[in-house]
Amino acid sequence: MLYGIASATAALLLAAVLAALLRVPALRYGITDRRRRVRPGRGRPVPLLGGAAVAAATCLVAVAGEWSGAAPLGHGVGRLLAAAAVVAALGLAADVWRLKARFLAAGTAVAAVCVVPYGETGVPGGLLAAGWIVCAALAFRSLDHADALAGTVAVVTAFGVGVCAAIEVRDGLAVLLSVLAAAMTGFLMHNWPPARIALGACGSLFAGFLLASAAVLTRAGHGIASSAGVLFALTAVAAADAVLVVLVRRSAGRPLRRPGPDHLAHRLRRLGPGPRASVVLLGVAAFAGAGTGVLVQAGWAGAGAALWVVAAALAAVLGLLRAEPRAEPRAEPRAEFRAESRAEPRAEPRAEPRGVRGGVVFGPAAAEAGGDPAGEGAGGLGGGAASGAAREPAAAVAAETAAGRGAADVTGRGAAEVTGRGAVEAAGWDA
Repeated sequence: MLYGIASATAALLLAAVLAALLRVPALRYGITDRRRRVRPGRGRPVPLLGGAAVAAATCLVAVAGEWSGAAPLGHGVGRLLAAAAVVAALGLAADVWRLKARFLAAGTAVAAVCVVPYGETGVPGGLLAAGWIVCAALAFRSLDHADALAGTVAVVTAFGVGVCAAIEVRDGLAVLLSVLAAAMTGFLMHNWPPARIALGACGSLFAGFLLASAAVLTRAGHGIASSAGVLFALTAVAAADAVLVVLVRRSAGRPLRRPGPDHLAHRLRRLGPGPRASVVLLGVAAFAGAGTGVLVQAGWAGAGAALWVVAAALAAVLGLLRAEPRAEPRAEPRAEFRAESRAEPRAEPRAEPRGVRGGVVFGPAAAEAGGDPAGEGAGGLGGGAASGAAREPAAAVAAETAAGRGAADVTGRGAAEVTGRGAVEAAGWDA
């Protein structure tokens, strides 16, 4: 008992420290979650080595207990831990080098075949159990689509399977699962929304494989029908998420391996809950399923109780299939912006040529047009007699200015007055 508490505490602290340390090299070498689109100035890349911290902490603490003799793992548990470590290494390779999904499935299948107790299940039952382990491990990997979701479900499921192992007097397996739950809790310190590090294929495959294989070991020797119900109840959230993704993508005609917002958390957020609330709700659902499995395992509930979990999962999947995205409210323009948009455009004043004001030529321009070197506005030439040829340039300038402004301001009856010495009047300018 004391070693169980000490080992769980050590696993929690070790996983938390390793997750913090591994975050730096993951960011430096670009080992980040490629499924998340990071916009410039809106977010940051999330490293993927959190799963390596969970797997390392679990394996180190479990091996230390086996080596010291304080908590021997027991028959078959050491082989299970070794196979889970191989699966974790395969997932780490997928995080770093982008291995295809079929290689992950094939490697997980080989590891599952090696841990199934065929002596208690038989060859046909053992093969079915191996196939279920592969599906459960891949389903847990699919749960890693939202911050803290896979970790929360793994912690709840580990406690449920650990209690089932304790009921079957598999103390070594129960201690291993408690260590896994503690290590995942230490990882959640860095993965709670908004996440600073993600689980990745390494941690999700490791946790899913270890939990599914441990559940198979606890149900070995029981009936196939009752075992199927208990196994589904223990992993109800992961199974429901996998079924939902398959149905959504098949109905939309999209490939199964193409990522998209088709998972439980994505669909649940469309109904209103935020990221943290969605994780809490799915964690409660996982607790309900795991609790039902424990009750059936302990004999406190009949095998039919697992059917209620199946019915609830199916109802949730069918309900979330119809979840539509929420319409974003359209932002109304500001009042001053609407007023400006309705206002008439203001006419910009047209600049007049230099020396022209109101259509009348004066100053140096008049001097140049009228021949007055002093530029006093006098139009007289040679003592007060202005010629028509000298007045024509000034009249052309005035006409151009009047045409640009839209109206010519002409003083008098169709005449322009040019004042000077002798009061010379020129009538009837043709503009």
